[in-house]
Amino acid sequence: MTRKHSTWTLAIVSVALFMVTLDNLVVTNALVSIREDLGASLEQLEWTVNAYTLSYAVFLLTAAALGDRFGRRRVFAVGIALFTLSSAAAALAPSTGALIAARAMQGLGGAVITPLSLTLLSDAFAAEKRGLALGIWSGVSGLGVALGPVVGGAVVDGFSWHWIFWLNVPVGIALVPAARAILAESRGPHANLDLPGVVLASGGLLGVVYGIVRSQALGWTSTTVAGSIAVGALLLIAFAVHETRTKNPMLPMRFFRNRAFAATNGVSLAMYFGSFGSIFLLAQFFQVAQGYSPLEAGIRTLPWTAMPIFVAPVAGILSDRIGSRPLMAAGLALQAAGLTWIATVLGPTTAYALFVPGFVLTGSGMAMVFAPAANAILASVRPDQAGQASGATNTIREIGGVLGVAVLATVFTSNGGFISPQTYVDGLVPAVWVGAAVLAVGALVALLVPGRQLDGLEDDHGDPAPVGSPLVGRVPVVVVDCLAP
Repeated sequence: MTRKHSTWTLAIVSVALFMVTLDNLVVTNALVSIREDLGASLEQLEWTVNAYTLSYAVFLLTAAALGDRFGRRRVFAVGIALFTLSSAAAALAPSTGALIAARAMQGLGGAVITPLSLTLLSDAFAAEKRGLALGIWSGVSGLGVALGPVVGGAVVDGFSWHWIFWLNVPVGIALVPAARAILAESRGPHANLDLPGVVLASGGLLGVVYGIVRSQALGWTSTTVAGSIAVGALLLIAFAVHETRTKNPMLPMRFFRNRAFAATNGVSLAMYFGSFGSIFLLAQFFQVAQGYSPLEAGIRTLPWTAMPIFVAPVAGILSDRIGSRPLMAAGLALQAAGLTWIATVLGPTTAYALFVPGFVLTGSGMAMVFAPAANAILASVRPDQAGQASGATNTIREIGGVLGVAVLATVFTSNGGFISPQTYVDGLVPAVWVGAAVLAVGALVALLVPGRQLDGLEDDHGDPAPVGSPLVGRVPVVVVDCLAP
């Protein structure tokens, strides 16, 4: 594959994922305008955010399986088209119900784009250059996260909330033909689609994620939440049993016997739980406790959310040279230290300058995990199993983010609230401490990832692969992005 083709592939998949990451956060600063324009209730406003998160988390595994079956380039292009059409539908929504439905379809499109983007990228870059490509991709993805609140605030202030969705349409229209013309087609190892696996996985994830999302409004002990999570868990257990018995599994359970795969997924779960659960509350702090506008609040979070743009490419290069374990362990430790700093200085009248060191530490730590985590898992599956591993990793990461938001929101409401700046801080401080503790645990989990001397390679039982074994030199790709819930 030529260098020019590799560059174009990186550009296409990065821009597509930029749309997805941007739209995760861009709507948060438009909620007030949406409420005024469409007469939405508070619960309806919550679902304009949750509908996206729910469909995104539920369909990641299914999207990866469809790409393996029908062709990753083809399904990727369909995902872009779906995301583009649903963006236009959201912009034209005449009611809150229509907007929620369009947001759910956007999440489905995002679920298709995310796991297939780096699976396609893996075919375009040689193994020795993949760390740099992953770093650039992570940086572009981080740019979407960083600009989401800023772009949302600027567009709402300057135009209307409709334009946060119209922005995607010309980009998507350009990307679909470019993807079909330039990207190389590839498929997974199995010709048949594991339909029972698709049904069990989708149903199980729907139950678990729906229960977690609703826990913020109904409480963890409510019948709806407990019942939904219980049913979802049972379906996921049935899915795991089915996958061990079927000839062509949607997600081979032996992946989790590999220490690199299992430990790296543990790292991703801890990072998205701690970081995105914390930033969900901290992003509102500047508006609720310190009275800034949505745009002003978004700008003040940039030292955190923008760091991946600068650090992620460097981390990708270093992961090729020194291995992933030290970078991931240091990254989680930096995030824990950053949140500890923030929890220590938090107060209703705290000067903004005191938050900046904590934001920089946390954002840099996040960036040190993205690309190295992808490289750490490269030896855990064969190249033709990249789509399956990608879907699994993204699902685990997304559940970590949703769970982090729900748990830390529960900690927040148990200790404070929105009544006054002081009560907001009273709830925020213990929630941030919990986020820091989870990240510290994640740093310890990162130490379980095989070191550089093993090249991250293990057999299916988690033991080091002997030199010269077929495992050595296997190059799959797994998506580990910085998509916020």
